[in-house]
Amino acid sequence: MRAVIAEDSVLLRAGVVQLLRAAGMEVVAEVGDAESLLAYLAEQSGHSERSGHSERSGHGERSDGPGPSVDLVITDVRMPPSHTDEGMRAALTIRQRWPHIAVLLLSQYVEERHAAKLLSGNTRGVGYLLKDRVADVTEFIEVVQRVAAGGAALDPEVVAQLLVRRESDPLERLTPREREVLALMAEGRSNAGIGQALVVGESAVAKHINNIFAKLDLPPADLGHRRVLAVLRFLGVPG
Repeated sequence: MRAVIAEDSVLLRAGVVQLLRAAGMEVVAEVGDAESLLAYLAEQSGHSERSGHSERSGHGERSDGPGPSVDLVITDVRMPPSHTDEGMRAALTIRQRWPHIAVLLLSQYVEERHAAKLLSGNTRGVGYLLKDRVADVTEFIEVVQRVAAGGAALDPEVVAQLLVRRESDPLERLTPREREVLALMAEGRSNAGIGQALVVGESAVAKHINNIFAKLDLPPADLGHRRVLAVLRFLGVPG
């Protein structure tokens, strides 16, 4: 797996790079701002938008045709120059221009609107994680691998805030257990992972998920699409 890291904190960026390489992943570039991130990807696509200004790790200098030879981008939400939402805007651009690239956003604080924006389009290969999670190496690497493989991952703190905020909406039709299952779905867990977390069998998880689909009035569709619709409904994002 080939990854690009975009983080203006030199120490955190170096730490993430070290963790990924220790897990057997290849870090092809490191940048400190969103502009450099997009410029690097554009160069690798053979359509350079800016020349000579991106920080690099010394790898990934070749162009591999119509799309950059990158599997995953890990980017901070807030980066120079304004430290507001540069990373988020870059992530949305990447999702639009290079949809094959998975994107994992790192944030210092829980910002629901950023999670909602990221999941408002294609939900394959996306993640939103608080920076504190990086300290839990096993959990962090698991999330990275899940997102890179095309899954979705949402920080448990974001899920917890959404549960509190949505106490008065139609999701109240769900039982407490069904809300727990939906929250774990929003974190990107499989049926097996949900069962392990709740100490129940996969058949019980499947039953809860079918009840969630019915109570949220989700139309018949393939299972993967209905899961996405359920999570979007949970986040309050139009599906």
